[in-house]
Amino acid sequence: MRSRIGIVAFIVVVFCNSVHAQERISVEQAIATALANNYDIRLTKNDSVSYAIDESYLYTAFLPTFNGTATKLYTRNQETNEFKGLPNRTDTVGISKSNSLTAGVAMNWILFDGFRMYAVRDRVRELVKYGELGIKAQVANSVAEVVATYYNIVRQKQQLNAIVEQKTISEERVKLADKKLSVGLGAKPELLQAKVDLNAYNSAQYTQNTLIAALKEKLNQLMGVEKDINYDVVDSIPIKKDLILGDLLTNIDQTNPDLQLFRKNIELSEIALREAKANYYPRVSLVSNYNFNRTNNTQNINPFQLPYRQVSGLSGGITAAIPIFNGFSVTRQVKQSKLTILQQQLLYDNQSMQVNLAIKNAFKDYELQKQNLILEEENILLAKENVAIALERFKQGVSVFLELREAQISLNDAYNRLIAARYNAKLAEIQLMRLKGEIIR
Repeated sequence: MRSRIGIVAFIVVVFCNSVHAQERISVEQAIATALANNYDIRLTKNDSVSYAIDESYLYTAFLPTFNGTATKLYTRNQETNEFKGLPNRTDTVGISKSNSLTAGVAMNWILFDGFRMYAVRDRVRELVKYGELGIKAQVANSVAEVVATYYNIVRQKQQLNAIVEQKTISEERVKLADKKLSVGLGAKPELLQAKVDLNAYNSAQYTQNTLIAALKEKLNQLMGVEKDINYDVVDSIPIKKDLILGDLLTNIDQTNPDLQLFRKNIELSEIALREAKANYYPRVSLVSNYNFNRTNNTQNINPFQLPYRQVSGLSGGITAAIPIFNGFSVTRQVKQSKLTILQQQLLYDNQSMQVNLAIKNAFKDYELQKQNLILEEENILLAKENVAIALERFKQGVSVFLELREAQISLNDAYNRLIAARYNAKLAEIQLMRLKGEIIR
């Protein structure tokens, strides 16, 4: 565990030192940084630590409790004593003063409470596991968001490269249209349209740079690093093309973090039922007390009152609290606990159906985008060749301006579809891996 923390810390240090120089970071580095710094993950870990603290004091419920008390009192009374009919006794009037010290230690050791203490023990243990599952679920969601955002930056970077390529073609169009117009072979509307298209690509380039900067800020927030840290990302979007639906659905109830959490809620509800049923049984405790009492009458005007008295002693025994009638409160609690179990089971079944449906839909989208990607990779080659031919024909004066512009628009559309297909296939893959619970493998 320490070695893993050290590796993560090393990656974070390297990351923070390198990104200022516009170094390229990988998606693995982004994930490692998020695992160390992401605020949602850290908050979830705090919840898990809270459960772990409770577990560290787990067996204190089986130990006796000791409570000590101590009281020191000072008394000053105006006192009148009359001794009627008693020989040799004189009535007295005056001030009496005394002080007393009372102290004691009481022990209470629960021997039997309907096995409630064992249910509490099991609940604390299950809450620790629940916290671990919560971390796993949050890590899966956060990592999925980090990966999706990272590759969205890659997508927009590819889009920017496509815009720059289109801008280069438009610059060439402007040069050719201006040259043709200067020798009397062209028309001014062609030059004007070429400049309009060039300005449009310049504007698109500015917009694209702003979008990439905004996405990097979002990725910084997900990784929990400074907002002014800048860096570059990879150029390509790798896609796993060998995912199989049957493998994704196999043992999904054992790997999906959300389903594991829902199943753990059922187990916690069953433990709560055991705690409620424990109230049907008597509560048997071993009790023991040590008491000390000392009274000191420092100024005593009553001759029948002892000037000093001290008592101490130890007592012990067994007590039993037997429930006889409590207004059916326990019965109500038991019925409510059973209803909660049923409700948690329904929630689990519903979540299981949703997860299976989400996997099937994501897989359909994944297959669709893979097919689209094959087509668009072929289309982009055709569109590039078409633009090259149209540009050469335009240079030689054997084609009109509209033919080159139409080829350029076709290339732009082909780029948009290709880049979208890559990213959408990656999103479907991320969703499948998240639902399977293997997003960080």
